[in-house]
Amino acid sequence: QVQLVESGGGLVQAGGSLSLSCEVSGRTFTTYAMGWFRQAPGKDREFVSCISRSGSSTSYTNSVKGRFTISRDNAKNTVYLQMNGLKPEDTAVYYCAARYTNLDRSYTSQDVYPYWGQGTQVTVSS
Repeated sequence: QVQLVESGGGLVQAGGSLSLSCEVSGRTFTTYAMGWFRQAPGKDREFVSCISRSGSSTSYTNSVKGRFTISRDNAKNTVYLQMNGLKPEDTAVYYCAARYTNLDRSYTSQDVYPYWGQGTQVTVSS
């Protein structure tokens, strides 16, 4: 049983920072590619960032490039999303997702991720 548990969400003013964490249990963490997605009220869930098994490959949606950084600590079975320069439009529930793979690549499509966390709320006030 694979479990993903996000933490680190909260309320922050525009321009502020938050760091999200997602701890994975149930299988060897280094066999997973990881992704972060978000869903704003009334909108579809969308891709934010992803990272390969080793961390050597990352990708970001254009709206967060230069502000968000994805990383992983394979010794702690945890993936992180450091969010700086937050904007009101970043307000959403943020989800982490995991995909077992034998390739060291990252995946941007949410359709390929079978494992999901419960989500953590990020609210950015103007």
